[in-house]
Amino acid sequence: MSVSNNLTLDILAKAEAGGYGVVAQTCYDAGMAKGLVRAAERNKSPAILQLFPITLQAGGGALLQYCVKLAHDASVPISVHLDHATDAAHLELSIGLAEKEGIKFDSIMVDASHADNEAENIAIAVPYIKRCVAQGIATEVELGRLEGGEAGLREITGGMLTDPANAETFMKETGAHILAPSYGNLHGSYKFIGGPKYKLDILTDLQQRFKGRTPYLCAHGTDELPDELFKDLVKSGVSKFNINSWARDPYVETLSQALASKAFPDAEEEAVEAFAKVCDRFMNLLGSSGKA
Repeated sequence: MSVSNNLTLDILAKAEAGGYGVVAQTCYDAGMAKGLVRAAERNKSPAILQLFPITLQAGGGALLQYCVKLAHDASVPISVHLDHATDAAHLELSIGLAEKEGIKFDSIMVDASHADNEAENIAIAVPYIKRCVAQGIATEVELGRLEGGEAGLREITGGMLTDPANAETFMKETGAHILAPSYGNLHGSYKFIGGPKYKLDILTDLQQRFKGRTPYLCAHGTDELPDELFKDLVKSGVSKFNINSWARDPYVETLSQALASKAFPDAEEEAVEAFAKVCDRFMNLLGSSGKA
């Protein structure tokens, strides 16, 4: 089996060629997954449904199977991606579901950015990437290191910017398909450093090196960014945009408030729609609306 017809890679290849970005929205439960699919269908937009390892660990194969069916049965292209699979247990769980039960992500981030150096990063990642490719699963890796942490992610310190000069060798040696670079972005809030301080020249350099071929570029750490910076990231060659709390927080707040006066199905519907409306906004902002 190969990744020649992989859905995530097909979505990203079209995004890069078309000069737009794709929402890769983190979903923590079935309601959030429904919200993303709703937004993608009504905007006629491709999308990527992302899970964190802790969510997969809690829901197991049944949750993944639900998300894959929901995404793949949609009227627009939606793939399912595992974000930040850092620990061996998470990688074994996700790849094991594919190998043993045939329940597969379309793509997995094999995240060894916590390694002490690039050689160690490669050594950790390669065995898992080979197993993914054998199942037709595309892979994402991180070159450099992002600081910070989000809900359910390991807290990382000691950020390191990506050196574009090393990127071609790194991607060739890992065999991965999507690159998450470090260009001043971080997981969590930027308010503690006075706002984002991005080095977009790193991205434009990578864009020039890889234009029209893998790896496709992924933006992590998108909390609190102004709209213009999202547009700059698209222009700098980013195809995959990881979105988390922008939609998660309105969903949680809406569900909590609605439950005080409404039956659960009605409260959940309000929360799903609140989540979907945030996805609507980003699909329009990143230019993917109408592209499916």
